[in-house]
Amino acid sequence: MPFTLWLSLAAVCAMGAMSPGPSLALVLRHTLGGGRLPGVAAALAHAMGVGLYALLTVWGLGALIARHPVLFQAITWAGAAYLAWLGVKALRAGQASALQASGVATTQVQAARDGVLVALGNPKLILFFVALLSQFVSPDMSAAAKALIVATAMIIDGGWYVLVAVALSHSSVLPWLQARAHWLNRVTGVILLGLAARVLIG
Repeated sequence: MPFTLWLSLAAVCAMGAMSPGPSLALVLRHTLGGGRLPGVAAALAHAMGVGLYALLTVWGLGALIARHPVLFQAITWAGAAYLAWLGVKALRAGQASALQASGVATTQVQAARDGVLVALGNPKLILFFVALLSQFVSPDMSAAAKALIVATAMIIDGGWYVLVAVALSHSSVLPWLQARAHWLNRVTGVILLGLAARVLIG
């Protein structure tokens, strides 16, 4: 793959990772709930989910969904249902006056599970990889070039969210966020429910 083409790919992946959405809300929630390690676990697991979608894309996911729109609709609806479930959980957590690290049952295993599920169930990621990443794949592309695409998507996504988790868990940042966590949970819940509704409406 030419270096200029790879730079375009990296820029697209970076924009996708940095855009606000349920993935950022997930890392925020687990970092607030359990500290740095659960936040990092969520970030790395999310990157694995991103890598799976990237792998499926280079294997021809775009062509498959183009031939079977019902499959794409089913994936999208399943993602919307999971986003709605996360939104309800966030709203219920927001009823507390503040979110303390010891007051939320979140572990590295739970964070990793949610990281993978949010990545796989996020309609934005499905659209991102099918519509954008597939543009960098050609029928005659070598296996090494395909592996480079998958690795680039994973490393940029994982690196960004690990950076977010580390920054949020800094001693001067985390207490400030914890004191306002009930508002953050409410906003996150509304955003997640809104995204789910938007997907279902079409």
